[in-house]
Amino acid sequence: MAVQLTILGSGSQGNASYVESGDTRLLVDVGFSGGQIRQRLASLGRVPENLTAILITHEHSDHIAGLAAIAEKAHIPIYCNRATMEEILLVNPGAQWDFRLFVAGGGFDVGDFSVESFSIPHDAQDPVGFVLRTNGCSIGFATDLGHVTRLVLERLQHTNALVLESNHDVRLLQDCPKRPWSLKQRILSRHGHLSNEAAADCIAEIMTGDLRHLCLGHLSRDCNRPELAQRVMAQRLQTLHAQHVHLQVASQNVPCPTLQL
Repeated sequence: MAVQLTILGSGSQGNASYVESGDTRLLVDVGFSGGQIRQRLASLGRVPENLTAILITHEHSDHIAGLAAIAEKAHIPIYCNRATMEEILLVNPGAQWDFRLFVAGGGFDVGDFSVESFSIPHDAQDPVGFVLRTNGCSIGFATDLGHVTRLVLERLQHTNALVLESNHDVRLLQDCPKRPWSLKQRILSRHGHLSNEAAADCIAEIMTGDLRHLCLGHLSRDCNRPELAQRVMAQRLQTLHAQHVHLQVASQNVPCPTLQL
């Protein structure tokens, strides 16, 4: 049974991915408006009403902006941990949504998928990454993390497809006139975001023959360029003799081509 992965969009202004296997249809984060989510799903011939569940990594707005519009109107179960739920409810008081809670580091099943969560270092309440497994394949998501821990490396190793943050070019960030120094420090901190080079270092640590698809996500609009992220990672893959890895860079504005796993 084919497993499909489509990055609906990823960047500093919004993040959402669609994963499908059989009758199970999942969103990982919902960081665009409800209208945008609906439009991007429609490009795949899908609608929110047929989603099985929404998985949330953390409460920042670029990961939950469309949650109210999608979860409430379509009555979709929301999988997140308790700290994330509490933060979501602070900005959506009185919401009567179908939360399904897990403990960070724990696993759960959703339809055809077995989901593993793992803690990541980011400036949110209890942020997590995910590894989704089904039909002999695995998909990893790690899109907001200030540094790559040993736990992250362990969880991402042997995934077949990986969505990994490649947020900024360090020089562009340091020189960016739009960001105050305090924000630059936050981004560069161990609970901020991965640079292009840090993402490449992560791949060097986890590279095996199992990894077939790598998508670079969460690129900064002002402090990165798709061609920079692509070049840094492509050079590292070449050094690793990893010609078997298909590399793509996610766009903020349009979905990536669907991957058949």
